Amino acid sequence: MLAADASHLYAHMETGRIFPLTYNVQEVVEGYVTLKKLASSPDHVVPGHDPLVLARYPAPKPGLEGWVVRLDVDPKG
Repeated sequence: MLAADASHLYAHMETGRIFPLTYNVQEVVEGYVTLKKLASSPDHVVPGHDPLVLARYPAPKPGLEGWVVRLDVDPKG
């Protein structure tokens, strides 16, 4: 589930924190609930701006580590 701006960071979803520049807090919280319902598991929600995405998903080929990831595979445990 690509969360894009619905969840900027993993920590936001995991702890219920809200991005500081938010217009409607209730809609953000409702968005977190919707993301959790639609994703296969919490591990399959991909936030839009978290550098940890690069650590949790593998690169498609050697040399692309830290730049590009495969989102069609399970995240690293």
